[in-house]
Amino acid sequence: MEIQRVFLVVLDGVGVGELPDAGLYGDQGSNTLGHTAQAVGGLYLPNLERAGLGRLTTIPGVSAAVKTGVYGKLAERSAGKDTTTGHWEMAGIILPKPFPVFPEGFPASILDEFIRLTGRPVIGNKAASGTAIIAELGAEHLRTGALIVYTSADSVFQIAAHEELVPLDELYRDCEIARGILQGDSGVGRVIARPFRGEPGAFYRTAGRKDFSLKPIAPTVLDRLKENGFTVFGVGKLEDIFSWQGLTDSNHTHNNQETLAFLSELLERDFKGLVFANCIDFDMLYGHRNDPNGFAKALTEVDAWLGAHVPRLRRGDVLIITGDHGGDPTTPSTDHSREYTPLLLFGPDLPETLALGTRATFADIAATICQWFGVGPWPVGEEFASLIQNALAKPE
Repeated sequence: MEIQRVFLVVLDGVGVGELPDAGLYGDQGSNTLGHTAQAVGGLYLPNLERAGLGRLTTIPGVSAAVKTGVYGKLAERSAGKDTTTGHWEMAGIILPKPFPVFPEGFPASILDEFIRLTGRPVIGNKAASGTAIIAELGAEHLRTGALIVYTSADSVFQIAAHEELVPLDELYRDCEIARGILQGDSGVGRVIARPFRGEPGAFYRTAGRKDFSLKPIAPTVLDRLKENGFTVFGVGKLEDIFSWQGLTDSNHTHNNQETLAFLSELLERDFKGLVFANCIDFDMLYGHRNDPNGFAKALTEVDAWLGAHVPRLRRGDVLIITGDHGGDPTTPSTDHSREYTPLLLFGPDLPETLALGTRATFADIAATICQWFGVGPWPVGEEFASLIQNALAKPE
């Protein structure tokens, strides 16, 4: 099987059950898809079902009896459960320790430097929901000009500002200042611009969010492909997660609809290489807001997209559906959850059915992509390209 194009699509926050070490993260019992299905009275996902999704965990409405699909599930080997860690591991980096978190707020040494360099005071400095903190502090922000700084259980430094008071260019510059300060032991995974608009009592976040991640700590499979002349196209927030490292092109889509629409366009383009895409709504709109109904609706939309577009895959194409962490919307927590993620493959050259098992690391994806494109073995992870090739070689 000669691979020409790989479409790696991450459903941000879609997990299929707790990892063995979930208790260390306070996530014992989490199961994003299983619990979402229970909460809404079952899911109807016929295309994901045919791909083997029902065999990964118990999902009301999604059958485990369907005997088709190339499927498995992935365990996260890195410490942590955040977006950057998950995407980096898929690209071949195993992090030995999680990014630092600041649940009690950031120390004065960080904030004093931030205030000095931005020229604006700071309010907030606590762990909070993004919608709740602008409701609480938005009026004070407009009155004083102070930036709203907050964090969460994730490794993030978030800056909220009203677009009519702090233009986006200034907010992004402030985020770059914070990114420069937050290095080393204080190196949070992401600095995030959180612009908003509206009036007191009716503030709302806008689409100008922008993430400022650390640069990858080592080369990734994206670098390997780019160095060997392949296309590496980031869709969604990939350019932020990898700080553009290893990408040859990017489209910073802002929601699932835009991401899926652009993937539809890319299916018509001629290139050889990797498309790495993120569908953010599962996490941003539904997981963090404990909204299982919205989560279920987004799953239905992705399933419908698959039904319409998997038949458009060419010979030599592989589409991979996976996740970067869990985001169980039914637990009291509004944070990510430490879970297995799905590994579902689509393509006209694949066997009708093949169980890939439980993979020890997300980096198996990087190792497999290297194998498919002939750019040498990857130092971590175990490729599953040979399992697929062996299945294809078996006589009927």
